[in-house]
Amino acid sequence: MKLLFHICCAPCSVYPVQELRAEGIEPTGYFFNHNIHPYQEYRKRLDTVRQYAEHAGLEVIYRDSYRLEEFLSAVAGEPAARCSYCYTSRLAAAAAAAVEHGCGAFSTSLLYSRYQQHDLIRAVGEELAAQHGITFLYRDFRRGWNKGITLSKELGLYRQQYCGCIYSERDRYAGASSAAVERVA
Repeated sequence: MKLLFHICCAPCSVYPVQELRAEGIEPTGYFFNHNIHPYQEYRKRLDTVRQYAEHAGLEVIYRDSYRLEEFLSAVAGEPAARCSYCYTSRLAAAAAAAVEHGCGAFSTSLLYSRYQQHDLIRAVGEELAAQHGITFLYRDFRRGWNKGITLSKELGLYRQQYCGCIYSERDRYAGASSAAVERVA
């Protein structure tokens, strides 16, 4: 099976790539993450994917596109629903790239994270797969959470502390105080 594997970040791809290869699937990586902000964070994650890909011998297609304005205009009206936009926009690009590159299936490293909405990712992936006439390969990679962390640390990969969007950065660093400010404002 030719599989295009959307990579949200290097640490989240280490365990899934290992598992896919154990199944006899050699994925082709696909990096497109226009939701990551600020720009320096975006560059760190892109550079870390390049580092990991070289180490792992993983072919990766890079769609190096920092689109702050597009992201903000899509989610600013309803920030609480931002994950749906992020999943849909990135997986739509991955599905289209899978077709373009002759892959019969696509998947994503988002399925590794305990912090992502698996049911929504799966629903979006399956809907996009049906639209493109390909398969969305769902795997619950969360069972390898601790192993993936250990492996990414052993590789010396940059490990981010938030999912990538500016709102998750705010939540990570401002915490409860940012929610209190919103209620007062």
